[in-house]
Amino acid sequence: MHCGIMFLDFYEMGFTMGTVSIKNVYPFDLGQTLDCGQSFRWSKNADESFTGVAFSKVVTVSYEGTTLDISHSGEVDEKLWRRYFDLDLDYQSIKEKLSNMHPVLAQASSYAGGIRILFQDPFEALITFIISQNNNISRIKGIVKRLCEYFGEHIEGDYYTFPTPERLSALTVDDLAPIKAGFRHRYIIDAAQKVASLEIDLEKLRTFPYEEAQKELMKIKGVGVKVADCVLLYGLHRLESFPLDVWMKRAMKVLFDDMKGDEFGQFGGIAQQYIFHYSRHHKELFEEK
Repeated sequence: MHCGIMFLDFYEMGFTMGTVSIKNVYPFDLGQTLDCGQSFRWSKNADESFTGVAFSKVVTVSYEGTTLDISHSGEVDEKLWRRYFDLDLDYQSIKEKLSNMHPVLAQASSYAGGIRILFQDPFEALITFIISQNNNISRIKGIVKRLCEYFGEHIEGDYYTFPTPERLSALTVDDLAPIKAGFRHRYIIDAAQKVASLEIDLEKLRTFPYEEAQKELMKIKGVGVKVADCVLLYGLHRLESFPLDVWMKRAMKVLFDDMKGDEFGQFGGIAQQYIFHYSRHHKELFEEK
């Protein structure tokens, strides 16, 4: 999937027990990356750091200058977090390529260019984006939090692991009532059952032709094109994916009326994040003249 992608070797790693410091991380914006709607298990702290759970680990992440610090109560696996934040991909070169495609995209990439596409657990991404349908970020986070508290394993404090496919596949709609996800309960169970049984092998979808991978995901009840595209981008790191929700459809019509999502090429998902973030923070662009 990463054919033709440029990788960097210049990160300097500094390690102490409980904290890993990754230097020369640029371009990068912690807030843009963790609060842009691609992941729902991070909370912002008063000092601008973020605390969250990924891969069953609770970490606090901060970014100052060009140094990314990741702190955990035990030893920190720097390879895991370097991959999670996609630090080996040359986003600067990608920004330059995307900027040359369209003047508005040049503005968007300048404004939102600190966003990186996270390497998330694909099953977690599948379930959270099923939950995201017709929902706002605050409510999505609440549902995901309750899902983990009721059906995950306790880690520490108020933090729990994300439930496994096997755990969720054994539940009924009534079992899920406490998480208050409404009509999505049956979709969550169907997704878990198909993944647990390997009727849908998420890892294999990393290498499937894109449309075939999309169709596989759409075998799950409640998963349409938009959710499938989100899972492919945010859960399987298929960077060519270009999810279109109501807001993005509006942004494309107003700002890129002569372009389709697939025209942004192998980095369409990165372009999509730039456009989405830029558009949401420049609503004046959509006011009727």
